[in-house]
Amino acid sequence: MEHITLLLAIVIVTALVFDFTNGFHDTANAMATTISTGALRPKTAVAMSAVLNLVGAFLSVEVAKTISGGIINEDGLRTEVIFAALVGAILWNLLTWLVGLPSSSSHALFGGLIGAAVMSAGWSSVNGGTVVTKVLLPALAAPIVAGLAALLATRLTYRIGGRVRNDAQEKATAKGYRAGQIASAGLVSLAHGTNDAQKTMGIITLALVTGGVLHPGANPPVWVIVCAGTAIALGTYLGGWRIIRTMGSGLTDLKPPQGFAAQTSAATVILASSHLGFSLSTTQSCSGAVMGAGLGRQGGVVRWSTATRMFVAWGLTLPAAGLVGAGAELLTKQGTWGVVVVAALLVAGSGAIWLVSRRKPVGHDDVAPAVIDDEPAGVVTTAIAAVSPPPTAAQATAQNLMTTIPAPAGTTQDPARPATV
Repeated sequence: MEHITLLLAIVIVTALVFDFTNGFHDTANAMATTISTGALRPKTAVAMSAVLNLVGAFLSVEVAKTISGGIINEDGLRTEVIFAALVGAILWNLLTWLVGLPSSSSHALFGGLIGAAVMSAGWSSVNGGTVVTKVLLPALAAPIVAGLAALLATRLTYRIGGRVRNDAQEKATAKGYRAGQIASAGLVSLAHGTNDAQKTMGIITLALVTGGVLHPGANPPVWVIVCAGTAIALGTYLGGWRIIRTMGSGLTDLKPPQGFAAQTSAATVILASSHLGFSLSTTQSCSGAVMGAGLGRQGGVVRWSTATRMFVAWGLTLPAAGLVGAGAELLTKQGTWGVVVVAALLVAGSGAIWLVSRRKPVGHDDVAPAVIDDEPAGVVTTAIAAVSPPPTAAQATAQNLMTTIPAPAGTTQDPARPATV
């Protein structure tokens, strides 16, 4: 009994460590566009996001119930399986953070959990129908839905903003969009706390069920909700500056109207999925919205080389975390010494990744939009431009002439120089 209690405590601590990495790994989802457009200073943005993450953790437990009683069969599940799953998720989170790729912390967790469960009890331990309907299908649909919504919202925003006729109106409009972007970023942070903090709640609840502390199907206790919300908020405040830089300026160049459209679209998709119990990836939703907003502005170009690396990381997340989780479970099955070895490997791997990151550190001063070489427009960008091409030079000149202040009546013009209308 003492061994089980100690192991359960180790699993709970490891789950909170994963929650912490989830926080700084996914800070970019809420605040990357807000920082890149200058709506908020970097440190202010992550502080605001951290507070709202904590608040969001208390809003729902539907996603936690999906994880604790849906994906994996609880009957006969060993606590060591959950520990092995968390090891796979943490190492994948840290590796993708090191290279600055916005991959899915959610899918890293699911991959580790599925791989460890299969190694422990075979494929029958996984509820395939739940995995397909509440993990895989939302993973495919979320970035597409959020991207299309952001594209249409951006088009509508620029059409409305096209009525601006002078500099004063333009400045007032930009100020309004920045305020709206801050509000929508706060909504994404709230949604992130509602969706992602619950995943850790679900894992801890599952561990408590396997340890005999809770009965199957129980809701997360209040102390679990508080701990999970606090851990993700602390991680968010630390700031995942590498991924913020990629999402804020590596995918596309965003203006305040685009940032507002992207954040609002992503928040709507995430909150709707949380209400339905779909444990989708907030990273994929926000990344899809950013790309959609980039394509929504006339002449906007998405940097498809960065997007392709991101897509590859998305595809590798589930199997890679699953393989690490399966390997960790193979060791934990050997007994106490196996658990100790896995814990030591986790600490060593995390330390090695941190040391490598110190060679080229990235802080809050390094996340301003970088000067990135323009890429040729890809197939998608070209298709979008064909439907709604960017303004020509003549159209731009005509627009400028409409906003030029005419010369005062009665003013004599120099005959040698043409008058400016």
